Amino acid sequence: MVRVIIWGVLIVLLVRALSRLARGVLEGAGYSRTPDRPSVSLVRDPVCGVFVAPNRALTAGSGAATAYFCSEKCRRAWQHRPLP
Repeated sequence: MVRVIIWGVLIVLLVRALSRLARGVLEGAGYSRTPDRPSVSLVRDPVCGVFVAPNRALTAGSGAATAYFCSEKCRRAWQHRPLP
C-alpha cells in the first residue's frame, strides 16, 4: 500500500513538473493565454509634476482646459495660484 502511495505522489510531481516546463516553453515562444492589456496614456499634474491616469485623477476645468491632479492638495494649490 505504501508503494502505491509513493508511486502516486511521484506521478503527480512528474506531471506538475512537465506541465510547468511546457508552460515556460510556450511563454518563451511568445504564446500567452491572457491577452495584453491596452496601455493607458498618463497626464501630468501641473503642480507637482506627477503622472496620473486620467480615470483616477482629480480634475479642474472642463473641455480642452481640463487639468488633472494627483491629490486634493495639488488641486487646491492650482485653483488658488495667482493669475498672470
